Amino acid sequence: MKLTCWGAARTVTGSKHLLTTDKGRNVLLDCGMFQGEGKDTLILNDTWGFDPKKIDYVILSHAHIDHTGLLPKLVKDGFEGKIYATSATIDLCGIMLLDSARIQQSDLKYINRRKAKKNQPLAEPIYDEEDAKKTLANMVEMPLNGTMTIDDEVTVSTTENGHILGSVALFLRLTKADQSVITLTFTGDIGRKADAILNGPLPFPQSDYIICESTYGDRLHEPQDEVEPHLLRIVQETCVEKQGKIIIPAFSVDRTQEIIYALDRLAHAGKLPKIDVYVDSPLSVKATRVMSKHREYFNKDILEYITRDGDPFSFPYLHYVESPEESKKINTSKLPCIIISASGMAEAGRIKHHLKNNIENPNNTVLLVGYASPRSLAGHIKAGDPEVTIFGDIFKVNAHVETMENFSAHGDYNEMLDYLSCQNAGAVKKLFLVHGEYDTQMAWADKLKFAGFTNIAIPIKGEEFILN
Repeated sequence: MKLTCWGAARTVTGSKHLLTTDKGRNVLLDCGMFQGEGKDTLILNDTWGFDPKKIDYVILSHAHIDHTGLLPKLVKDGFEGKIYATSATIDLCGIMLLDSARIQQSDLKYINRRKAKKNQPLAEPIYDEEDAKKTLANMVEMPLNGTMTIDDEVTVSTTENGHILGSVALFLRLTKADQSVITLTFTGDIGRKADAILNGPLPFPQSDYIICESTYGDRLHEPQDEVEPHLLRIVQETCVEKQGKIIIPAFSVDRTQEIIYALDRLAHAGKLPKIDVYVDSPLSVKATRVMSKHREYFNKDILEYITRDGDPFSFPYLHYVESPEESKKINTSKLPCIIISASGMAEAGRIKHHLKNNIENPNNTVLLVGYASPRSLAGHIKAGDPEVTIFGDIFKVNAHVETMENFSAHGDYNEMLDYLSCQNAGAVKKLFLVHGEYDTQMAWADKLKFAGFTNIAIPIKGEEFILN
């Protein structure tokens, strides 16, 4: 058996891990798009490192684009196998992959206008909507918290990991040529016990090998009970005192719904000022509907809240925006408001237009609520860059910038250590750290060694490992 890491290797995005079995089958764990890697992003997304035609099937941990976003390109480039995922992940991919294709087309209009003026070759989308539709037709449902035999070499069991709706850790039983069995768990992205909406992560069976995420392996989140007061303070200072706007780049799945739910609780408590809140992302609107459909993932607290107060994603002055015309009207309005828009790293979609129109106004606030790759637009804003480039033009960052990482769907290092405590660390043959910046992974490795994990690898892209 062989493992090769082709993405999320010393970087956070592009999750892609290739298993080659003793009989030569090629199993891809996730097929994510690279995001926020600056000028390297297009090149990274255009090169595989393997032949898509030779991939036998794909198994998904969850629906985020950095874990699924290159599936349509895989199909476009010759992959014909099945894609295994939970029911909720399939539902989310049904909207997210089509949305990704549309965003590529929309954003390329602005990019290609500039290229045309400079007589440069025009850029092409990575894939189109037809490629996304072909991909969705190949998806097969895996049981949630259950087991499925894929073939005579691979059996997969799923356990909820609390990251987003539908997300799971993948526990693989791999039968070798001599009929012995080795076990490997891919944690996917590890969620949080204190998630406001979802059930917390469940323990997974003892494993010989573990592929583990590292996003927040060097930091802790603020206490959960400080989230609403912190958010309310930002609203009061920006929208009431300065009569400005709050611009929130947020991933459409889970992150956006957590923010809406927090605002909903403040509204029902009579604390939220009467200002308009816009969810300006067609994908976020659709994702909220999907979340409402899959309440089997909801924790008891939000289910009790629904019983008392009704819909947790609806309150006075909340507006779901779908059409481009409605979106443009928000920017022409001078009234204070909150704008929640995708994407979370501000690399694509309507959020770039909102930042373009609002980032130079000192009365406004840009509120960052999750991880942002250092080279992404949100990453540059978070780093305190005095100027940023949006659609090829330079803008001064005069708006106030705040960060609330407690809305993150990723566990911090204590939460991840708690998640891994279900394992006998000494029995794990090797633990592979992926999905993290290298400095963070080094810090995370030190904490894991202290917890008893003795054999830790931090793969580089394309690095191969023998599993025996």
